[in-house]
Amino acid sequence: MKLIGLAFVATLPLVVASAIARADDYPTRPITLIVPFPPGGSTTVMARNVADKMSAALGQQIVVENRGGAGGTIGTRFVAKAAPDGYTILLSYTATMAIAPAMNANAGYDPRKDFAPIGMIGAAPSVLLVHPSLPVHSIAELIAYAKAASVPLQYGSPGVGTVNHLAGEYLATEAGIKLQHVPYKGNGPAMSDLLGGHIPMMFIPIPVALGNIKAGTLRGLAITSGKRTKLLPDLPTLAESGVPGFDVALRYGLAAPAGTPPPVIARLNKELNAALADDEVKNRLATEGAEAISGTPEAYAADIDQDEKKWGGLVKKLGLKIE
Repeated sequence: MKLIGLAFVATLPLVVASAIARADDYPTRPITLIVPFPPGGSTTVMARNVADKMSAALGQQIVVENRGGAGGTIGTRFVAKAAPDGYTILLSYTATMAIAPAMNANAGYDPRKDFAPIGMIGAAPSVLLVHPSLPVHSIAELIAYAKAASVPLQYGSPGVGTVNHLAGEYLATEAGIKLQHVPYKGNGPAMSDLLGGHIPMMFIPIPVALGNIKAGTLRGLAITSGKRTKLLPDLPTLAESGVPGFDVALRYGLAAPAGTPPPVIARLNKELNAALADDEVKNRLATEGAEAISGTPEAYAADIDQDEKKWGGLVKKLGLKIE
């Protein structure tokens, strides 16, 4: 046994040296970027916005592969269990890294322990929309109206546990008002009912709402992030409209399986930040209502931790569960 142990110790430096050498040569083949949602959504757009630029810099193609299902947990779990060699990475997202693990006891991954953060891509706020028949033109008026109402004010969302849903719960908690959540199967059906006046309000990504706001068919009251957006520069934030500290945005990034060699993470982080500095990429993100946010893997790890505490705490407080 001692001889076996000594042999293992003797070969360990060679194993480590081999791993470092492979990391220095990285990448030598295409990289798969898993998007844990069906094609066509904001997550796919975010992935493709950075994948092309990173591919050119890395000298190997980054292939975007959609693996949707179970609110994003299937694809996210797949990456958590993938080989930690840098050839399978994840489009990480608020819903999968901060909300799903708190709601789903069987998510199959831990956002802190099972991933090596690469870096953030950006953050995209939503806009609080109301139907023109609702007699409010500001957040202050909305809060006063909700407090005076005899029944909770309804708001729609694309489903239970989405950021749109939790934004309403967050607003109710912070503003001291009663709201009633009405879940739909996606933003499309919810928007249809909002336009028809069947629900009075909802939170929705800014690009989806722009046409209706400009046409006057829906009224934008405020932006959910901590600062205003260039897409709707005249619209105030909730934080500056009477709900101090309100800051809700969809946060996107890249992550690899835990155990991925640090030199590989460093290379991917370098090329991600370079892509985010490109004007073309920044403009693409801006059209999606997102702001590019570059930074270190450590900064993204801290962001995931902060986001999970925020949304995980609210999910637990509300008692939301997926069996």
